[in-house]
This record gives sequence, structure tokens and C-alpha cells, in this order.
Amino acid sequence: MIVQAIFHLTRILRRLSLPAVAVGALVLLAGCASAPHANPSDPFEPFNRHVATFNEGVDSLVLKPVAITYKAVLPAFVQTGVSNFFGNLSDAWSFVNSALQLKGKNAGDNLLRFNINTLFGLGGLIDIASDMNIERHKEDFGQTLGHWGVPPGPYIVLPLLGPSTLRDTLALPVDRKGDFLHSVDPLGTQGGLYLLRVIDVRSNLLRTGTVLDEVALDKYSFIRDAYLQRRRASILGDERSDNEGREPPVDGDQPSDSSQPPVEKPAAGQEKASQ
Repeated sequence: MIVQAIFHLTRILRRLSLPAVAVGALVLLAGCASAPHANPSDPFEPFNRHVATFNEGVDSLVLKPVAITYKAVLPAFVQTGVSNFFGNLSDAWSFVNSALQLKGKNAGDNLLRFNINTLFGLGGLIDIASDMNIERHKEDFGQTLGHWGVPPGPYIVLPLLGPSTLRDTLALPVDRKGDFLHSVDPLGTQGGLYLLRVIDVRSNLLRTGTVLDEVALDKYSFIRDAYLQRRRASILGDERSDNEGREPPVDGDQPSDSSQPPVEKPAAGQEKASQ
């Protein structure tokens, strides 16, 4: 039953379209009242907290139990191979976005990683490129928009998908089109791969969730601030090293007021949030 439930969740995520996402975001913006003294980056905090609570419920009932079982049953080398395989697929889309951002080194590294691991790493199951010290640079279309000056807009917690911003939400359909799994046929195989990726991502966050529960007085604020910090760093960080002597593009994200260190961006289902 748990596996069936998570499979249906992944089907919903796969079918998100640009009109649906855009309409949902506009409804959110139009229908939610800002809380008094709201965080400037999070004017819809009351609504976002309700969605985060829903996501945590889905995670605790479905995703986390499946991830724990996955972690306990499969050998470590199989889990590593699965993570490597999906990481290799993401390198291809990261290459496209690095190129769109005119990040020559990042684009070269990502393309080289994808070619080496695909050809010599059994289709990406073995991460030979990391052993060769070829760095992975994760890039998505939301980062590309931010690189070219599109402001992030308000912080949004999406049902099932979790932490986002208005800019990143509108970029999701493009990221979906650039996902190799989107073109897999037949649909049954595609759905199985989506399911496996969701479980793999969630299983890799089990330890993070435990730490988060222990250190965060307010999990919602901690996740929000960590997400915004991480997105800002992912957009501005590389420009500071790649474009020496030039002023980096200014992204509109507000600096976080959190004193907590950033955590990895949680993944689908809690999303990317609840542990």
C-alpha cells in the first residue's frame, strides 16, 4: 500500500504543467493574506506553514517508512549505484544550464562528467568522474533565471514539492522538460524510475532529518532560511570565482537572518522539506 501511494504521488509530480504551476502560484499570491510583521521573503507564511504541515504528514506516513525500508533492505553498493545513476542524468541538464549562464568551466565539467560516467561507468552507475576530481556543478533553470537577474519573488511551500520561490516554481516545467526521465518510454518504466528516484533522494535525507529535529527550535523557519541561503549561494557563488574583476549579478534573494548553518535542500515529498 505504501509503495502504491508513493507511486501515485510521483505520477502527480510528473504531470505538473506550466499552466497548472503558474495558476497555482497566482492563486497563492492572490488568496493569501500576509501575516503581521511577516518576513519580507515570506509574506505568505501562514499559508506556507499549513502546506509544510501537510507535506510533513505525507512524509511521515509514506515517504519516510519507504525510505527506511529501502535503506535497510538494499546493499550499500546498490544504493550508491542508484544515486550515481540519477546524479549522472542530472549532470546533463546541469550542463545545459551552465552553458545558458555562460559558465564555461562548470559547463565543461558537467559535460565531461556525463560523458565519462555514461561511457565508462556503466551508464552512470559508477562515478568515475568524481574519482578523477571532476567537480559536479548542480544547475537548474531557476538558477539560470536568477543568474540573468530575475528576482526570486516570495518564498512558497509547494504541496508535495516543498520549499521554492515564485521564480523557481515557474521554472519547474522547464526543468521537467529537461529531465531525461521525461522522455523515457513506456510510461510504466518512466513511473518506476521516478518512484525509485524519489525513494533514493528521501533515503539520503534520513540522517539530515534526525539532525534537523534535534537542532531546530522552529523547523519551518530553519528550512526556509536554509533554502533561501542555499539558492542565493548557488546563484552568486560561482560568479565570484569564475568572473574575477567583474561585479556578480545581483539576485533578489534576501539574506537570511538565521544563525543556523544551512542544510541540504530536502527532496520530493516532504518536500523538500519535512523529515
